[in-house]
This record gives sequence, C-alpha cells and structure tokens, in this order.
Amino acid sequence: MKKLKQLKFILITLLLLTTLNSCKVTRFVVYNFADINDHKKFPARYIENGTTKFIFPVAEKGKFPKELSLKDKSYPFEKYLEDNKTVAFLVIQNDTIQYEKYWDNYDEASIVPSFSMAKSITSILIGCAIDDKLIKSAKEPITNYIPELKENGFEKVSIEHLLQMTSGLDFNESYSNPFGDAATFYYGTNLGKAIKKMKLKTEPEKQFEYVSGNTQLLGLVLERALKDKTITAYLEEKLWKPLEMEFDASWSLDRKKDGLEKTFCCVNARARDYAKIGRLYLNKGKWNGKQIISEDWVKQSTKVDTTKGSAWYYQYQWWLPTQTGDFMAQGILGQYIYVHPEKNLIIVRLGKKEGKANWWEILSTLGQAY
Repeated sequence: MKKLKQLKFILITLLLLTTLNSCKVTRFVVYNFADINDHKKFPARYIENGTTKFIFPVAEKGKFPKELSLKDKSYPFEKYLEDNKTVAFLVIQNDTIQYEKYWDNYDEASIVPSFSMAKSITSILIGCAIDDKLIKSAKEPITNYIPELKENGFEKVSIEHLLQMTSGLDFNESYSNPFGDAATFYYGTNLGKAIKKMKLKTEPEKQFEYVSGNTQLLGLVLERALKDKTITAYLEEKLWKPLEMEFDASWSLDRKKDGLEKTFCCVNARARDYAKIGRLYLNKGKWNGKQIISEDWVKQSTKVDTTKGSAWYYQYQWWLPTQTGDFMAQGILGQYIYVHPEKNLIIVRLGKKEGKANWWEILSTLGQAY
C-alpha cells in the first residue's frame, strides 16, 4: 500500500509538471531557488564585445592583506574568502590588478550571474537614454511610457521614484513563495502580463522599500523608449563595446520568443568585465577620456540623499555602504562591485552564497585599508 501511494504521488507530480511545462511554478519546482548556474537555465539575448579589449595590467607584487581584521577578530584573508563560498575576488587599484583569485574550478573566463547588480546596470542605461534624449527626464511619470498602468493609479509615479525605491509599489520581495511577486518575476514567462497587475500600497515619496518590481518597471520604461531596439542591444551599444569588455555576455529573458529582459536581476558576465562597470563610475562616467554617461548622472547616483522618502544608503539603484563616498552594486548570493573613489579602488566579489560574511563590513574595511 505504501509503495502504491508513493507511485501515485510520483505520477501526479509528473503530470503536474507536464501540465505546467515552461510556466512559473514548474520553473520554481525544478530550480527551487536562485543559484550561480541560473544563466544556463533561462533564455537570453547575447551581448557581443568589440574588436578592442581593455585589459587591466597585473601588479608584479600585488597589494592585499594576509589577514582580514573585522570587528570580532582577524581571519586569514584567502581562507575566509574560500570558507564563505567565494568563487572570484578581484582588487584593482590605480587601474592595476592587485589581487585576483578564483575558487571551485572558476577562473577569469567563468560566467557568473549578476543577480541584482543588474539594477545598477539598468540605472546606467536609464541615464544613457536621458543623455540620448530618448527619455526626457527622471522626473517624468512612468505612465508616459506605460500608459496601461494609469488605470492602476500610477500617474504620480515618476522614473525617479522607481530609481529611488520610493514608488509605494505593492510588491512581495520573497523568492521562497512560488506564487509571490519576486518568484513571478524571476521564474515567470510573461513579465508584461505581471506588470499590468501591479498595484500601489502608498503614494510615492512616503518611504524607501527595496523591491525588484521597481527595476522591472524601469526596464519596461526603457524598452518603450528604445522602440525598435532591445535593451540588450542598447547595453551592447552604450557599455559593452565602449568599455572594451574582455568577454561576451548575456541578459536573461522571461521567455525565448519576444522575451523581455529581466532588468531587476540577470546580466551574465565575468569578474573582470563587472570591474569595468565600476571603473566607469570611478572615473565619473568617462572611459579613457571619452564621456560615456554624463558626470551629473554619476554624481546623482552616488550621493547621500534622504529627501522625499529616500534612504541615505541607496541612490538610483546603487548602495552606499558608508557616508564616505564609496558605493557598490549588490546581488543576492553575495555578488558585489565595490568602488572607493578616494582610494581609486574597485573590488569585485562573486560567490555561490553570501556565506556567514558581512560583506558590507568587509568591503568597507578593505576600502579604508588600501
């Protein structure tokens, strides 16, 4: 009888998975939770690098700590990184690689998903679209580009509210519930349909709340502004080729045919190329003397601001770990692009998990130590 019940359960499960093939619940059941191999699981558009490549020179005797001194105690630097599930750690100061190490069969050519570091990249592209006059201003209401949200009361929500996470969006950020908003956006196959159902729980500018729905709305604004060009193609044009990326990359989509980029999460690239995103902002939007994005946008994206419901530690899809001028892009599982302009420093950390590490403390500590 017990074996019969087990067989019946297996058959029902297989039937359910077959019935729900390629839908959100199936993806959730099969993949369960975001992991470092997700770039292999979802459809994507590909980003080509250009004919020229910028290669960071490597210091003969790199400068990096043997011990990592945190508030509680000191740890052997490399062992601490490895024990906390790091797969790539890269330190660049004065345009020179001071430290670069990979673990668990990863190397400089290994692809690692950005997860929410893509939010910062999406913000850069919004700035580029304003520079290109495809978007008039960050003050514009998003219903200028997504008119179908007027019936849901979004007329007062501006592009800036999305950038600042102060839109008042009603969005559940939990990934553990297959029927929740974050899981719908991450595993779902129709972001456009999900966006049409979005609601507000408060008026804009009441408070800061970090939710991925804001950045996906930014993505749809950008897609509408670009008209016949995809977001991926725009990334290739505005950043990947001008920044002389070393490798090709990709951006995951909700579905294969006519898919929409998951702008809240899913650029897939390599550690050295993520570092170039940091270098662009370290140099106030310039790349080897050429202004790629306006200096004003970079300043706006990295300043402390507590007005209109904003949080001092978050600005235009970038995190500000201290109030000393440093800033970073951050993704789940502990993906980071950390920039400390005063020290001319960039740190990239990529991992399978966060581990037990407080990466905000670690990156800020390293930033002060260099």
